[in-house]
Amino acid sequence: MDASSTYQDSLPISSDRLLEMLDSQNLGYQRVDHIPLRTVADSKQVRDGFLATEAGGGHIKNLYMRDKKKQNYLVVLQEDAELDLKFVAEKIGASRLSFGSADRLLENLGVRPGAVTPLSMVTGVQNQVQLYIDASLKGKKLLYMHPLVNDRTIGMSPSDLEVFLVSLNADYHWIDFAK
Repeated sequence: MDASSTYQDSLPISSDRLLEMLDSQNLGYQRVDHIPLRTVADSKQVRDGFLATEAGGGHIKNLYMRDKKKQNYLVVLQEDAELDLKFVAEKIGASRLSFGSADRLLENLGVRPGAVTPLSMVTGVQNQVQLYIDASLKGKKLLYMHPLVNDRTIGMSPSDLEVFLVSLNADYHWIDFAK
C-alpha cells in the first residue's frame, strides 16, 4: 500500500477523520490535493497555491527516528536543512539516532513513508513519541504538511498547529537547530 488517501482507511486514524478533528476545533487550514509526494524534491514540483518560503511559507521535512534506548522521535526541519544526526541527537538529548523502519513508523505514528507529518502525533501521543520542531518555523505564516496522506497538503499557522498538539497532550518542543 502507498501513502495516498486511497488507503487512508487502513491507517489508525484516516486523513478525513483528522480533518474533521481540525474542523471541530475551528482550526484554520488551506487544503490542496495533488499527486502523491514522497520526498522534498517531489514537493518542490507542486507549489501552486502555496506561499513561497520568502513570503512566509514553512516548507518542511519530517524525520522519524529512534535512539539506542528505543525512544521514538519526530523531528521537523525546514525542507532544505542539512541533516547531521549527531548534531540533532545532541540538540534533543538523544543518543545514537537512526531512522525508524516503515513498520515502526506505521505502528508509532500511524502513517506510511512519504506522509510523515507533525499531525501524525494524533497517533504518536499514545506511543510516547517526542516531537521536536525547528524554532525558525514558528515565525512562518503557514506550515505546509500532509494530513496523514501524501496526496494532500494543508497549510496551517504555527499557532493553530500548537493548539492541535496541546489538545492531543503531545510532547512537543520548539528547538533551535541552527548550527
